[in-house]
Amino acid sequence: MEVILLERVAKLGQMGETVRVRDGFARNYLLPTGRALRANDANRARFEAQKAQIIQRNEERKAEASSVAETLNGRSFVVVRSAAETGQLYGSVSTRDLAEILREQGFKVGRSEIQLNQPIKTIGVHPVTIALHSEVEVEISVNIARSPDEAERQARGEDLTSAAAIYGDDEDEDLGDEVEAEGDEAEATETEGDEAAAG
Repeated sequence: MEVILLERVAKLGQMGETVRVRDGFARNYLLPTGRALRANDANRARFEAQKAQIIQRNEERKAEASSVAETLNGRSFVVVRSAAETGQLYGSVSTRDLAEILREQGFKVGRSEIQLNQPIKTIGVHPVTIALHSEVEVEISVNIARSPDEAERQARGEDLTSAAAIYGDDEDEDLGDEVEAEGDEAEATETEGDEAAAG
């Protein structure tokens, strides 16, 4: 299908260009979101007649997106989820979840603006790109952890999926102490045996 772009669309073209796209992409995304019109003579004439308004509206949306971007760029959001010891989530974190979390924090971001190729399925700090406008993108970090305490540790750079993080470094030390103590007891028993034999 051929469409006339009403704003710049990444990897597709600039405002006013006529481009060929897949029917599904046009019907499900470009046309319903107001980013394009079907390419026909009536719509071309309509675009030319309203070009100044379209440009002005686009500039307003871009300015609005830029102001949101300033407050959002580089922010970190904590998401607490249940996960296995290995860090594998029971479930996943999707664009719907992220949009909901951002909305709770006072940011108006739609699911379609969150650039997530596939849902997040492990704990850790994940960078996520948000396209607030075709010309305005920001990156946030999503800190997914089993508890707020774990989120703080991850924010400091700890990897909570490693064996040491799961079982703790000190457990190995405790085990070493126990082995040593058992060795001492065995020596003490041998000494007592020798004394008894000598007596």
